[in-house]
Amino acid sequence: MKKNVIWITGASSGIGAELAKQYAKEGALLILSARREKALQEVKNSCEHQENITVLPLDLKNFNSMAQYVEKALAVYGSVDLLINNGGVSQRSLIADTKMEVYQELMDINYMGTVALTKALLPYFIERKKGHFAVVTSVMGKFGSPFRSGYCGAKHALHGFFDVLRMEHEKDNVDVTLICPGFVQTNVTINALTGTGERLNHDDPGTQNGLEVAFFCRKMIRAIRNKKWEVSFGKKEKLGVFVKRFSQKLLHAIVMRSNVR
Repeated sequence: MKKNVIWITGASSGIGAELAKQYAKEGALLILSARREKALQEVKNSCEHQENITVLPLDLKNFNSMAQYVEKALAVYGSVDLLINNGGVSQRSLIADTKMEVYQELMDINYMGTVALTKALLPYFIERKKGHFAVVTSVMGKFGSPFRSGYCGAKHALHGFFDVLRMEHEKDNVDVTLICPGFVQTNVTINALTGTGERLNHDDPGTQNGLEVAFFCRKMIRAIRNKKWEVSFGKKEKLGVFVKRFSQKLLHAIVMRSNVR
């Protein structure tokens, strides 16, 4: 790991921040990206081997500028071995109450920004015949749940895109790992968008009782290291991925009975 250059988006909090701490402890060379430079610096200061960490502020909504960010990232250590597409935002609102501008923002951040950054780095991976994309999607990328229509749509789209990327660039030794977490104890719900685009500003029992973030990140790092194609992590919610394979109607009934908010 000490020779690997790992670029993490959404690194200012939650899963991204914990990944930074765990990879830093191993001695990896890190590039940390998110919108908030001050928060990124705080994450860096909380890590071991800070001399191996570079902060590179990036806004996924500016997806037309990703080539510039890739150029800057490659200039830091001369290479990138692994891009962890972790940045994103969730949603908590009914379809009937959600403005189209909110759907646009969910797609721009969760899908378009991630795709644009990946495409900008892809030519470098093709040229060197080596590279690894890891993508934090969600079990919501495998099945749906009320109050998350736009979030589910964006996460489903990521699965479609990265499955094809794996097919098209297997010949170039480009690996793709899709990580599908269920509930993890982060601020993802607190920061979720409502139907009007405001922050939700409160947590829910599902997230509060989810996987501990350090535990989840250890499992995620192991899956990436083993070059898994797709893995789901969580408590009972991850079972939805398997139930859907056998009966969509049964999954529908289970989700509706769970009274998820």
